[in-house]
Amino acid sequence: MADKTHFDSVELYQAAFVSGLKEMLQGYDELGVFILVLANAMIDQAVWEALSIPLQQKFERLSSFHAGSLDDAQDDRQVFQQLIMLGFENIRPIELRQAGPWELQYNPLRALRPARMMQRRLTGISSPFNPDEFHFAKPFLRKETFWRGQLAGRNVSLLYNKFPFIRLLGLLVPEPRDGRPQFLQQSDHAYCWHLLDQLSQSLPGVGLGYNSFGAYASVNHLHFHLFVRDKPLPIAADYWVHNGGDRPYPANCYRFTSATEAWAFIQELHGQQIPYSLLLYPGVLYCLPRREQGERQLPVWSNGYGWYDMAGGCVPRGEDLFRQLDAGQLAAELSAVSVTL
Repeated sequence: MADKTHFDSVELYQAAFVSGLKEMLQGYDELGVFILVLANAMIDQAVWEALSIPLQQKFERLSSFHAGSLDDAQDDRQVFQQLIMLGFENIRPIELRQAGPWELQYNPLRALRPARMMQRRLTGISSPFNPDEFHFAKPFLRKETFWRGQLAGRNVSLLYNKFPFIRLLGLLVPEPRDGRPQFLQQSDHAYCWHLLDQLSQSLPGVGLGYNSFGAYASVNHLHFHLFVRDKPLPIAADYWVHNGGDRPYPANCYRFTSATEAWAFIQELHGQQIPYSLLLYPGVLYCLPRREQGERQLPVWSNGYGWYDMAGGCVPRGEDLFRQLDAGQLAAELSAVSVTL
């Protein structure tokens, strides 16, 4: 599990990522495992080609069980029942399209994920960790762990994301058994800069996403989204004002190339109790202050605006919405979610 060669190249990282999915699929007759592997295969055409046949075989096996004999979690049973209604032959990899500068994806499985904290009205930017709620140190999640060990000087677990929206997306949890809430400390901030600097030497396209409490972080347990992708997210385009261009970004975006200056700004947001989303690339941090979760009604297409959405992505809740949304609607929502300091 602590073999660091996974991080020596994108090719090795992806090979280990797919291998772990295969092992889970072969080793467990569990709905939750099947859903996780399916969702990760749908996000990446290469993974889909490697796993679609064993996924279909596992789908048929699980479908043959009597519903009353399945002791899986209720959320997983509900998702799987919807997949049965859809039929495996109608399941396919996600579809992407551009609407102006924005990235949209038709990702029907992500629309089925459980709400957890997503539908709650939250105030403030912190809440005590609750060991009785869902968190990433639950024993049943050990099988969903892609890698764990010492990474850039800290003990971390890297879990598969059960409903990913970016390829090679993992949940990076520092010291998972410490039970820390989703509240950023200066040491965590410094670690993110150090980690990306180290990983960038072998994983081009690596980045981290973070949602504060109150900014659609779905779990109140300190975690980051680690991803590797070829194409930068829309927020990183050089034509935006925050990157030195002449086009204003619809949301207020603050770009930092100094970890010290970035932390001073984040501390200011903490002091004012303003939720925020972060996107980090090696040597660069984008900070987007935003309105509190649940403060306003979400548009019909959205399950909540987290860091991916604030950075210019969108996962509409249905195929019709995916095809109909236009650049103006997405820009307007970014502006509406944003906070002016």
